[in-house]
Amino acid sequence: MISFETVSLADARKVIDAGEKKAQELGQPCNIAVVDHGGNLVLHVRMDEAWIGSIDVAIGKAFTARALDVSTKELAVNAASGGPVFGINTSNQGRIVIFPGGIPLLRNGKVVGAVGVSGGTVEQDQSIAEAAASAFDADARG
Repeated sequence: MISFETVSLADARKVIDAGEKKAQELGQPCNIAVVDHGGNLVLHVRMDEAWIGSIDVAIGKAFTARALDVSTKELAVNAASGGPVFGINTSNQGRIVIFPGGIPLLRNGKVVGAVGVSGGTVEQDQSIAEAAASAFDADARG
């Protein structure tokens, strides 16, 4: 029997709570999404006044970070014009998002899910995603 570690609903709530806290500190409402080990949505929050158009982007960033086991910030560098994976954003029925704000979630050194944030500048999205992922990582370390 094969078993997988994954992100539970309780885990996702902690991740989103930490992301919301950082977003409030920055004064930037956003969308925050958490996916499980299979890239499936566990939980999504659209903060008051966050852009509706950022819902799919946040979910896409989380999916991308899990599907490729890489932060979307790192992917953005490699997916730039002339980069080694230029054009990857056209794969997976267009679900791959190639700008910062998506981070894999690790437990015991293995990717078990991811968080995606959208609604601010790329710097804000990345900062919020880092805060959210840190809450999971701290909890995963015990």
